[in-house]
Amino acid sequence: MYAQGLLGGAEAAEENEEFLAAFQARIDAEEKIEPKDPMPAAYRKTLIRQIGQHAHSEIVGMLPEGNWITRAPSLRRKAALLAKVQDEGGHGLYLYSAAETLGVSRDQMTEELLSGKAKYSSIFNYPTLTWADIGAIGWLVDGAAIMNQVPLCRCSFGPYARAMIRVCKEESFHQRQGYEIMLTLARGSDAQKEMAQDALNRWWWPSLMMFGPSDADSEHSDQSVKWKIKRFTNDALRQKFVDATVPQGEFLGLTFPDPDLKWNEERGAYDFGPIDWDEFWRVVKGHGRMNVDRIKDRKKAWDDGKWVRDAALAHAEKRRQRKDAAKTAAE
Repeated sequence: MYAQGLLGGAEAAEENEEFLAAFQARIDAEEKIEPKDPMPAAYRKTLIRQIGQHAHSEIVGMLPEGNWITRAPSLRRKAALLAKVQDEGGHGLYLYSAAETLGVSRDQMTEELLSGKAKYSSIFNYPTLTWADIGAIGWLVDGAAIMNQVPLCRCSFGPYARAMIRVCKEESFHQRQGYEIMLTLARGSDAQKEMAQDALNRWWWPSLMMFGPSDADSEHSDQSVKWKIKRFTNDALRQKFVDATVPQGEFLGLTFPDPDLKWNEERGAYDFGPIDWDEFWRVVKGHGRMNVDRIKDRKKAWDDGKWVRDAALAHAEKRRQRKDAAKTAAE
């Protein structure tokens, strides 16, 4: 998707006031910043952190759903879930490629993930206990992802913005797929509706946590908005998600696990209860139910795939040698 020749990015620029002002002027004018353009080191660092975390989340996010491919209740459901998991893998590859244009290698990003230095979305550290969880993930988790990611199509960094256009199209399909599963369960037997309700109970609050810490506690949000890496703050996106999702849940006939959830006529938005930020930070710091298993499984996949990477590199080297030999003979 992006040329590997871009690996390394532009040379560092002298970051005086004039340079920083000119860079911000480009951002304010809605110009796209490309990999070879001079950029502040902090802008590059922020992008590497955010795109890397996003890529890791797509790859790790394959694990809870991949667990259900063989257990899906019909051939149609198996095929759809398999296609979705393949899409998520592709999203991770797009994003790793975009990050590589900033001068960080995929190996380095993966090593940081496996060591715990790099993070991924906390939502993937919760277990998928029933088939209804696959519906809840599609409806809620992918719905939250869409709310986060559609504004990223207008990100100031060109490769990230362009990658997100395709990602968002596919995530929209995933969200519809999940909602259709929940609708089928909600209109099924009493046991099926109970299963759907149980999944909503367990996934609602973690889905709200997906948007990150509150604006007051967010270390990077203000600067990311100023640089137009992000277009909205965490709390603004969280509110948009609640306002869009609650009517969908009411249509399903399900009840949200929040006694404080109610429509506020004056604000024209839903009020909702306090988020358990202690749980959020506990999971982010590696103490969720599935943190250890997710990294263990990711490490196994990385180690098992080493022979494929080595073979691909060896093949590329042979091709290069043949090309050089043919060029030398022609001369």
